[in-house]
Amino acid sequence: MATTQVQTMAAKPSQDPIQAKSAAKESVEDIVYGSVAGIVGKYIEYPFDTVKVRLQSQPDHLPLRYTGPLDCFRQSIKADGFLGLYRGISAPLFGAAAETSSLFFFERIGREVVYASGYYSRDRVLPLSALWFTGAFSGAFTSFVLTPIELVKCKIQVPDSRGRDGASLKPPSVMSVIRDVYKHEGVRGFWHGQMGTFLRESGGCAAWFGSKETTTKIFHLLNERSAASQMEKDMLATEVLPLWQQAVAGASAGMSYNFLFFPADTVKSRMQTTPVGGSGQNRTFWQEGKTLWNQHGLRGFYRGCGITVLRSAPSSAFIFMVFDGLKRYLPM
Repeated sequence: MATTQVQTMAAKPSQDPIQAKSAAKESVEDIVYGSVAGIVGKYIEYPFDTVKVRLQSQPDHLPLRYTGPLDCFRQSIKADGFLGLYRGISAPLFGAAAETSSLFFFERIGREVVYASGYYSRDRVLPLSALWFTGAFSGAFTSFVLTPIELVKCKIQVPDSRGRDGASLKPPSVMSVIRDVYKHEGVRGFWHGQMGTFLRESGGCAAWFGSKETTTKIFHLLNERSAASQMEKDMLATEVLPLWQQAVAGASAGMSYNFLFFPADTVKSRMQTTPVGGSGQNRTFWQEGKTLWNQHGLRGFYRGCGITVLRSAPSSAFIFMVFDGLKRYLPM
């Protein structure tokens, strides 16, 4: 979602033909610029994401391999070098482009749904409550795009496993994971963990868009209070926020998204890192969650949460700043 003043304003009914053309262009901008922003954010966060997945997916029947994020970083770099933390980034780069562009695109569709409902007029700025809803709407639909990509990513990120003879196996590639999943579980296997992704994305994206817009509005109000005259207030209402305020708004969005629904992401990661073609049957979301609760309690659901929230702040800040900047200075 770009700046509230730009993105939540709609043309008046008398401008419908222009509006339709503008909506089509803005949809293309959502997809193209959202993809660029997502790729930038993914390069920033990926090493931290690798550590998070490795912490989340440690086996239940063995002692914990990592004592915490720093230990996981240390062991990972020692074993594979720093570039090993970027293992399997090709799929996540595609996924980041698909996810971020889908989020902005479906958020726009969500606003159209809100307008079509008749609750709000197109000639007025949507209230924050409606923007939280459009965020949830966007996340729900995006989850179906994201689950297969996340599944491939998680299976590549987990530590090297060993074969039955004890020999180390070659790290899986994107294509080898896709072949194995399709061979043993068919097309349906790519949506293993869908419930976790759905809960994380629908709730998390409500917080992502909602927190960003809420923080943006707070900054606008604070800036207006410091204005010395009405003319200055009117100018501030049409100007974009200073860069540091944009960064804070984007960072608050990322931290809210990751913290509030982190347990759902933990269960999803555990489901998606189970061996393909194993003798055991895949657990459901609720079965996996119950097992985790029985073995590690509430703490187990937040394993890796700290590092995830930490890396989400700069990543999300850059995503919004890149997206908003491209739409503002390079309109199509």
